[in-house]
Amino acid sequence: MENTIEKFAIFGGVNWGNIDTSSALYPLIEKLILEDYRFIRNDITELTGGAPLYHAVLSGIAQGDGRTHSSFKRAKVDEATGTNIVEELTQKGIIRVDKAKNIFTSWEQNEKVDNKLYFNAPFLRFWFAYVSPLFKGIRDGDFKEVKQKIQNSENEFRQLVFVQLSHELLKLQMQDDPVVEIGSYWDREVELDIYAKTKSGKTIVGVCKYTNSKIRKSELSRLQEACEKAKIEADTYVIVAKNGFSSELKSLKGGALKLFTLKSFKALV
Repeated sequence: MENTIEKFAIFGGVNWGNIDTSSALYPLIEKLILEDYRFIRNDITELTGGAPLYHAVLSGIAQGDGRTHSSFKRAKVDEATGTNIVEELTQKGIIRVDKAKNIFTSWEQNEKVDNKLYFNAPFLRFWFAYVSPLFKGIRDGDFKEVKQKIQNSENEFRQLVFVQLSHELLKLQMQDDPVVEIGSYWDREVELDIYAKTKSGKTIVGVCKYTNSKIRKSELSRLQEACEKAKIEADTYVIVAKNGFSSELKSLKGGALKLFTLKSFKALV
């Protein structure tokens, strides 16, 4: 499943027929994307309209945390210009806007909490994170810089896809009390990978850890502390981990704590 998630984070959303997922990642990127840069660039330009500011904003989103303010800052556009561009890109179906939840009061009422911007296709996020900003070298057949950049941020880049897939997994797993709302939660102090409501009105919160380390009990404690700070009363805690859990944490698994590993994602395939 790690290999599947690794490839989906890059090729998700493309319509190129069967992709040999047994191949090593970087040779696959080089063969299918970098060597065909000019052709793919033309398709993406047709999709986006090709305006330089559009591409700057898309790279700002792809290279950061997706919050509107930081995305516009990276793109070097003011808020009014950025907001208009986001509206256009949303209408084109390239990105979507997730609004910050304001039903809690862990920040001052008059403080603005940024919305977040997400790509609708993982491939477009990959393109605007790694390919578009480094197009000169790629255009000239020099792939060293893009390869180094990918290697330096692999797990960080996959984290968002891991969170989004975890949302889908939770919807599938909660058959007895179906999930009717799910996403992430953030304010000025707290960020939670999973915030969900079930049909019966229960609140689920969780964290997703795409790391090579086993997750320990301290992660549950941090999750509980974050909920307390955000004034969220959670009925169920969820931890999704790439590489499993410590024995101590597994011993706490039960109705109020659900633990999922990569094996759980087979249900999505």
